[in-house]
Amino acid sequence: MFRLPQVLRTCTQAVGGLRQSILQAPLARPVLPSLSQLQRHLQATPASCTEKVNITFEFPDGTQQKVTVKEGDNLLEAVLDNNVDIDGFGACEGTLACSTCHLILPEAVYEQLSSDISEEEMDMLDLAYGLTETSRLGCACHVTKELFEGVVIKVPEGINDQR
Repeated sequence: MFRLPQVLRTCTQAVGGLRQSILQAPLARPVLPSLSQLQRHLQATPASCTEKVNITFEFPDGTQQKVTVKEGDNLLEAVLDNNVDIDGFGACEGTLACSTCHLILPEAVYEQLSSDISEEEMDMLDLAYGLTETSRLGCACHVTKELFEGVVIKVPEGINDQR
């Protein structure tokens, strides 16, 4: 059972993050995230936000970096919070206005998330360098322990910032 103050705090944080995105978003692009993104963000429960998930990022040269991520965070936050060294990653800060947080997911994970792809994300993926069949934007993929525990996510060779 959820405690009301925890739920309110989570919702307040979500609204605060949305407000910050609106204030920092480029004016040439719509500033509001898609409805599906808002729903996924708000569905993160207070209990799940404390769960830790182990993910590995694999670079084009084969080296890997293991990170621990809070369940409910997106992959953009996972990279930034863990200081994963990807030059130019997340230039638009998760507003779906670029493709710099492009990552390559394992097929099994991609299949589970494929129904969540918004039109905005598809448009940005079209601009991504090294697009694959399992490419997604990190800002649009929220981490769950069930789906991401122990997963290896590939970092593409280059980043294409078309903002």
